[in-house]
Amino acid sequence: MTIAADFSDSASIFDLAPISLWLEDYSGLRKQFEAWRAQGIVDLEAFLLEDSSRLLLCTSQIRLLKVNQKTLSLYEARDIEHLRNELQSVFRDDMLEPHIGELVQLWNGSDNFHSDTVNYTLTGRRIDIQLKGRILPGHEESWDRVLLSIEDVTPRENARRELDRHKLYAEGLFEHSPVSLWVEDFSRIKQLMDTIRQRGIVDFRVFTDVHPEFVLQCMSEIRVLDINVETLELFLAPDKKTLLQSQPEIFKGEMEVFFREQLIDLWNGVLFQRREVVNYALDGSERHVLMQFSVLPGYEEDWSLVQVALTDITARKKAEAYLEYLGKHDVLTKLYNRAHFVDELNRIERTAQTPVSIFIIDLNGLKATNDQWGHAAGDGLLRRVGEVLNEAVKKPGHAARIGGDEFAVTLPYMDQRGAETMAEEIFRLVEINNQYYSNIKLDLSIGVATSAPGEPLEAVVKRADMLMYEDKRKHYLAASETQN
Repeated sequence: MTIAADFSDSASIFDLAPISLWLEDYSGLRKQFEAWRAQGIVDLEAFLLEDSSRLLLCTSQIRLLKVNQKTLSLYEARDIEHLRNELQSVFRDDMLEPHIGELVQLWNGSDNFHSDTVNYTLTGRRIDIQLKGRILPGHEESWDRVLLSIEDVTPRENARRELDRHKLYAEGLFEHSPVSLWVEDFSRIKQLMDTIRQRGIVDFRVFTDVHPEFVLQCMSEIRVLDINVETLELFLAPDKKTLLQSQPEIFKGEMEVFFREQLIDLWNGVLFQRREVVNYALDGSERHVLMQFSVLPGYEEDWSLVQVALTDITARKKAEAYLEYLGKHDVLTKLYNRAHFVDELNRIERTAQTPVSIFIIDLNGLKATNDQWGHAAGDGLLRRVGEVLNEAVKKPGHAARIGGDEFAVTLPYMDQRGAETMAEEIFRLVEINNQYYSNIKLDLSIGVATSAPGEPLEAVVKRADMLMYEDKRKHYLAASETQN
């Protein structure tokens, strides 16, 4: 009576267990293993992978004896016969490698085995399972009773796959971002700043004025954790190792000044920063970048994880510089333009850089050259004037094209004698220029005036202009007399 009751209890526990249980007979598999060992097979895994039919032979030697109710519900089977007849639908596709692993564990002498694998319900629904098997005590010689437990871990695996998907997504965003990204550790910098705070330092800007070496020390304490592909492209680096070893070549020049401002902001609690800085590629070329620095959320206390994004604005800076150049220069002659000449007069007058000498210069014969040789030849004469004046006039002087064939030179702090010397230099350079362009002669009329104390520059310009026209009149009068 007791034995019957125990058996009944055991059967009830098996059938009502909240986890899928399978009772199977592996005795045929054991005999197959013995036959293969007799043939000299040693590496079962390689042997099975060599021919997939051998794995099917192993599977065919396993007999299903019993399953519990949880198994039937898990696999959506009506009864054990329904499940037994459709086992080829349950064990397929993704379970090949894990199943070989189970068999190898038994082949190597273990009385238990386990795997994480995939099964399918009889309606075709995929389920992730954690399988554990054990040869029951007393059946170690025959393997005719093996108990398997199968746990449905699909929700856990779905969560893991979703986590992996998000991780790959984040890694993809980082690695293939169209801007240069750096992940860095600033924790040591935070510790250094906390130390000087404890010493009573309040004004960090004054402190770094007195101790510039502190900025360099902080720069040396930055630890780069990762960089992305665009960073290599931006700085022309073949790989991450080369780039990280070349940081002194990248962050040089005024970078110490920029970094100091970054530290001052951090000192003042600004954990997100944006500023334009200049870095250098490994070939030495400039990289103007928009730097966006951010201490990542959750790391505000120790700065151990920060992200730096560098957007290449080199092309924009070149375009801005060119537009600025166009706004102040004459493209043909490479001299300043009339707008800049007017601004320069105002600046000189405002800052009282006296005495001031002003040249008004006119290119003689431009119309005749255009009429006889075409406008290309006339443009060539204008470019030659630019060559002469760019060579003759040095800062703080400025030379400008202020009209079609009219030019002006402003020379602050230059008296009448200096202006006369400059005029001689311009004529000397014209003579040299004509030696290189013997087909069409360059000829200039020049008027020079130097400011008197308190004289408005507008009046000086008018005097120089009048003197230029007087010189031009003499030029054409002389030319007319020569022709006669």
